[in-house]
Amino acid sequence: MIERKAFIFNRQKYNMYDGPGVRTMVFFKGCPLRCKWCSNPEGLEKKYQIMLKPTFCTSCGACVPACPVRIHKITAEGTHTINRKVDCIGCNKCVDVCLNNALQVTGEMATISELLDYIEEDRAFYEQSGGGVTLGGGEVTSQPEAATNLLMACKQVGINTAIETCGYAKKDNLLQIAEFTDLILFDMKHIDPDKHFELTGVRNETILENLEELLRRRHDVKIRMPMLKGINDSEAEIRGVIEFLMPYKDYKNFKGIDLLPYHKLGVNKYLQLGMEYPIDGDPSLSEEDLDRIEGWIKEYNFPVAVIRH
Repeated sequence: MIERKAFIFNRQKYNMYDGPGVRTMVFFKGCPLRCKWCSNPEGLEKKYQIMLKPTFCTSCGACVPACPVRIHKITAEGTHTINRKVDCIGCNKCVDVCLNNALQVTGEMATISELLDYIEEDRAFYEQSGGGVTLGGGEVTSQPEAATNLLMACKQVGINTAIETCGYAKKDNLLQIAEFTDLILFDMKHIDPDKHFELTGVRNETILENLEELLRRRHDVKIRMPMLKGINDSEAEIRGVIEFLMPYKDYKNFKGIDLLPYHKLGVNKYLQLGMEYPIDGDPSLSEEDLDRIEGWIKEYNFPVAVIRH
């Protein structure tokens, strides 16, 4: 029997932001959304990708003959270029010969047992802090069978489980994953479907329907709202979210709202992937802005917290 594998792009220990206690994160590759503020652009495409740090590269050319699919090229002007139209096969041969650590292949096929072993290494921290594992991305629901298998394996050995999701998924896939998930961190990026499409590339009707289904089925859900100045921080937007959530306010499985202030931690990754960063200017919110938004939500006695990285 062939063991199922997950296609991931990162593993991270000692996370304190994505669920209760100390957590191990596993980031799944592939996402149906294209949020303009995404801090993990290396998780968007469900394929291997080359990341190049231009300031580290000396254009020595060692990677050119090493690559079996000829992705790398040194131009006549001595510039290292990458042919993004050719699919990387994830062999890491270019990384192995790079003397300046300028190259990285993002994407890794990992078996469920490999990931479980990695997660179990920090069991003592989970037990002391009430932590566990959180599956994020990218988008975890883009690989429903692998996600379900990993969550099931964690539950079988007594590890608390959480997922972070955009909610844009087939309902059956999401519900299957939810059966083995102790906490669902569910993104609400904008309440207006047209604005949501403008910001993410998809409308939000499916997302909101899935959210209501999870809440009605009594799965534990915490709402997460990425906050950007001038984009989704208006009083009308916040009160629209509250109005939508009001019917579920007193559900024991509704665990409140986290506000996630915009940050620029992923900007350099776009350059390394040969991508243009989609946001002009700086939509960061001030402490006063965040206090005001938090205050609007507290008017309705909703549990709310600002998550600062």
